Amino acid sequence: MKHSRVSRLMVNEVVTVIPQTPFKEVVKLLAVHRISGLPVVDSDDRVLGVISESDLMLRQAGEVPGQGPDTRANALTAEELMSRPAVTVRAGDSIAEAARTMARHRVERLPVVDDEDRLVGIVTRRDLLQLFLRPDADIRRAVVEELDDTLWLSAGAVTVHVIDGVVTLEGQLERGSDIPIAVRLTQQVDGVVSVVDRLTCRIDDSGLRSQATAKSSSS
Repeated sequence: MKHSRVSRLMVNEVVTVIPQTPFKEVVKLLAVHRISGLPVVDSDDRVLGVISESDLMLRQAGEVPGQGPDTRANALTAEELMSRPAVTVRAGDSIAEAARTMARHRVERLPVVDDEDRLVGIVTRRDLLQLFLRPDADIRRAVVEELDDTLWLSAGAVTVHVIDGVVTLEGQLERGSDIPIAVRLTQQVDGVVSVVDRLTCRIDDSGLRSQATAKSSSS
């Protein structure tokens, strides 16, 4: 797979604090650097937690909506203020994986760590959205290469059109079982917004696959 990695988009110079950093210093750093969150690290640069604007709002509000008072209401240091455990990604993770992690945990930034869990960068939701600015011509080229490399298509078997990140696949494949594979491969290419499937097949092998599945289940 030729998919972009987090290392391509992450920012290497990260504003951080240590557990003992005072509350007001945290607020000042966010304001001076015009950022909405930062990691809390130990002396070995391992990420202990993350402080976001939401954590600061809880500090001001004094309670979690629907849950009553929050321990961060009287936070005086970064350690008392931060959310933990920190949700992180690795530099070698795909951008798609990072996006899924962000969505799953409902966070706007992810500290990037190395194999020893030390901080090496940070990636934000805004960084990931840059991927969808990829030119249509580049997306088309990547889709064609991905399909050819994986499905070994004959010349002209599939025509790929891309408009504003929306990819349309037209043509005839040898087997029907290859169609969902082609669609899935296309969906995973960096910058693809959606896929329109207009593919047909020369041989419908769905019945053969059903029989094979049934035999496998009965054995």
